[in-house]
Amino acid sequence: MKFPAGRIPFEYEREDLAKVVREVMERRDTNIVGGNISIRVKDEDGKDYYVMTPTMMSEAYLGHLTADQILVIEPHTRKVVSGNGKATREINMHEAIYDTNQDIKCVFHSHADRAMFWATSGLNMPNVTEATQKLKEIRTLKWHPMCTEELAQYVATEIKNIGDKALRNGFLLNSHGTLFTSGGKNMDPLTALHKSLADVDITEYNAQVAYDQTIFQQMGVLDGYYSEDTKIGTWEDVKNGKALYNKNSSQNKKGD
Repeated sequence: MKFPAGRIPFEYEREDLAKVVREVMERRDTNIVGGNISIRVKDEDGKDYYVMTPTMMSEAYLGHLTADQILVIEPHTRKVVSGNGKATREINMHEAIYDTNQDIKCVFHSHADRAMFWATSGLNMPNVTEATQKLKEIRTLKWHPMCTEELAQYVATEIKNIGDKALRNGFLLNSHGTLFTSGGKNMDPLTALHKSLADVDITEYNAQVAYDQTIFQQMGVLDGYYSEDTKIGTWEDVKNGKALYNKNSSQNKKGD
């Protein structure tokens, strides 16, 4: 890697990711255990690297990271080529996702507050708010132990199965949290990072609204889940494993 004398590699990207970590903590889009976030970047020779949060980013540093604490990691060797800290044990999941889809530019895993309710239930989260419709299905994946190669390969298979949807997608990891991916062939990694930050935030709001609509159904106030004045399904559908969203949403008729 070649960079100006006295400057750290991928300085701009690392500064931005450090700011995102603080935002995630302040918005309660994760808890003190933190999660992990990465973007895929290229140097001037076209070689790939991961710019990634270190382990213990929240518990040890309370989410207040400097650019130098954000790591630059060489794929597959998992060598930290720049940064103060150690790579998270979940780097295997990030690596497996990037290997599966070369157009993914950001992998964003957090322990979001309200989404964790749906993640621990094993149920798919009904997608009801207008802002979240571009995500379409918000599915809860089957449980696999955290930080394991088993989980990494399972998630990679799910990413492969959804094809281009993985370029803007949200999964719930059973009992573990959220997993957002974003990208595009010509998308800048920081644009992908900001899209994933937005998606985890709006999904948090959707998680609460979907819960409230569930309670209203039990009370007899509603006869189903509603999105943009359209009934998209019922609590029985959710219990039967359906991932509900508004297939006729105005948001899916617009470009990004």
